[in-house]
Amino acid sequence: MRILMVGHYPPHGGGVANHLDNLVRELRKRHEVHILTYGPIKPRDFEKEFVHQVHVPPVYGLRGTSFAFLGSKKIARLHREFEFDLIHAHFVGTTSFAGVLAKEKTGLPLVLTAHGSDLEHTAKLALGRFYVKKSLSKANAVIAVSHWLAKKAMSLGAGSVRVIPNGVRELKADGGSEKEGKAVTFIGALRQYKSPGTFIELAKHFPEREFLVAGDGPLRRRLEGNAPPNVRFLGYRKNVGNVLARSVLLVLPSRREGFGLVILEANSLGVPAVGRRVSAIPELIRECKNGLTFEGFDELVNAVERLLEPKTNRKAGKIGREVASRYSWKRVAEEVEGVYRHVLG
Repeated sequence: MRILMVGHYPPHGGGVANHLDNLVRELRKRHEVHILTYGPIKPRDFEKEFVHQVHVPPVYGLRGTSFAFLGSKKIARLHREFEFDLIHAHFVGTTSFAGVLAKEKTGLPLVLTAHGSDLEHTAKLALGRFYVKKSLSKANAVIAVSHWLAKKAMSLGAGSVRVIPNGVRELKADGGSEKEGKAVTFIGALRQYKSPGTFIELAKHFPEREFLVAGDGPLRRRLEGNAPPNVRFLGYRKNVGNVLARSVLLVLPSRREGFGLVILEANSLGVPAVGRRVSAIPELIRECKNGLTFEGFDELVNAVERLLEPKTNRKAGKIGREVASRYSWKRVAEEVEGVYRHVLG
């Protein structure tokens, strides 16, 4: 097959870009895969002939809408050159709407993947809701990375939804002199919906324990001003394996998560997780097995106390490795290929 992926892609960062990077690597073992992404970027040398871009203004709101309309024209031009079998758009909103408009121009089948904030945030905005609902109704197939998101997609107009979770990339720790397996860790963007302030308050209850914050964002300065001495801010880290190697526990206090991949990344290195009982998080944290979930702050403190007990921590970490091993990118690619075959008949 000759496939056109549409969405954020390296050198862009973020969850969608990481998802696409891993999925494309697997699919390229059997198919020719091209990507259309937001420009301007400099593609990686090994794939520069397969990565196409649309230059859009770096202005929130205008950027996405520009991509929707300019991207659809670019897709039509690329199709005349490469003759794609299908379009697969990632993130339901303006990105997927580029696929909808391109489908009308080319007649190509359109597959969409919902990743999280598209259905939990974009769909709540006036114009965003139009893009989301139109995309879901016009797609030939819709994929969601969690059952939580699948229900959201159905409520917004998707006819049917196939749940295909994310895979877990192999994480490596470079080692070194840093002490390992001692810290309680937060990994994620420092934004309101991730609730990093909850993590800072948690650190005040465990003054003898090191707390690590890996990530950056608009809340960083305020968080640093409110943090006790046992909290270290590491900034954005590409290799989270190094951070997790120094961790005994991951805490994910997010108020919404379309999937929560960092839970599985931690589990893959034997680090159990505590996560808020919302969205897709309970799909990944098997209660009292690879971690614990919470609702209120007192329940969070109790969960952390339980999982810091060495014997409980080791047992949860061992189960976590087993859970994470079931989420491979090879398996994800095979299931996505099944959707492609169904769409193409």
